[in-house]
Amino acid sequence: MIDGLVAGRIFGESAQRVDKAGKAFTVAKVRATTGDGELLFVNVIAFEERVCDALRTLRDGDSVALAGTLTPRVWTDKQGNVRPALDMLALRVLTVQEAPAPDAAGT
Repeated sequence: MIDGLVAGRIFGESAQRVDKAGKAFTVAKVRATTGDGELLFVNVIAFEERVCDALRTLRDGDSVALAGTLTPRVWTDKQGNVRPALDMLALRVLTVQEAPAPDAAGT
């Protein structure tokens, strides 16, 4: 696994699920753009309550930045093209809703 930081936009809606032991977790997809302009999908899973709560407040198209561990992989689209993708265990999340508001001086 790779420590990473991913910034992009939520794709679709996140979903809360429960594992066999009864522990809740959240899954989401993030659409990020690579340096050469190609779209990359990041499959996100989170177990920490605070991270799960933050992901569930986001809607399709909302901006988000995530820190966590990444696992690269590939998938094949309907046309048979091999595409890159990332799986991420999100440990931290930053959203516009969490960013501190600027003070009156604009700082």
